Amino acid sequence: MTSPVTPESDQNTPPREPNRSFTPARRSATAWVVLLGVLLAGLGFDLGTKIWSFDNVADVPVVLDRTSIIENANVNPIPPHDSIVLIPGRMLNLHLVLNSGAVFGIGAEQRTFFVIFTILAVTICLLTFVCWMAADSTLAHIGIALVLAGALGNLWDRVLYGRVRDFLHMLPDRHLPFGWSWPGGNTELFPWVFNVADVMLLAGMALLLLHLHLSDRKQVRKTASSSQENGT
Repeated sequence: MTSPVTPESDQNTPPREPNRSFTPARRSATAWVVLLGVLLAGLGFDLGTKIWSFDNVADVPVVLDRTSIIENANVNPIPPHDSIVLIPGRMLNLHLVLNSGAVFGIGAEQRTFFVIFTILAVTICLLTFVCWMAADSTLAHIGIALVLAGALGNLWDRVLYGRVRDFLHMLPDRHLPFGWSWPGGNTELFPWVFNVADVMLLAGMALLLLHLHLSDRKQVRKTASSSQENGT
């Protein structure tokens, strides 16, 4: 009995590499640890800095009464106070503000809208992590966690107090050149007061954009490598 003859085309065909299976983030303990660890640390840091600032920046601790703040948009329980220099050189001060809008005061007096919008955004972020995120996309996990921490930190304030506690004032006492002013007449270079949650929101979105950029570059290199192998 003779052994079967292997076709020449099969002999010259290199063995195929096994396909790497996609491991979703929801099945990775490391991915969950990163997500929940960054989320809890960021949320705790945001709420902690808000509490400390409203207890210490003004001459007396600022007590927020939820009922009066929500029922009357003109109520401002924050007394006049001097800013505290955090970074010298007119870089960053601490100054207390109650913000009824979103990031940097955008969309004032739209509390219900922002509560609903935040809940939807948090839901989308969680679904993205559970359904579509890969286990090895650590940069994206950190970005999602920062977005969640920032969103939940400000959501806590809106639900509990009706407004968001802000205390960071960047570039104080610096003004726009040539007598320019923002709509409303403010001439400060950066007139908005913000908080740690706002910083985490922007940092998280930046990390997600960086993740998408790096993923696109990786896919382009993979496609080019595959084309070269097929052409040889």
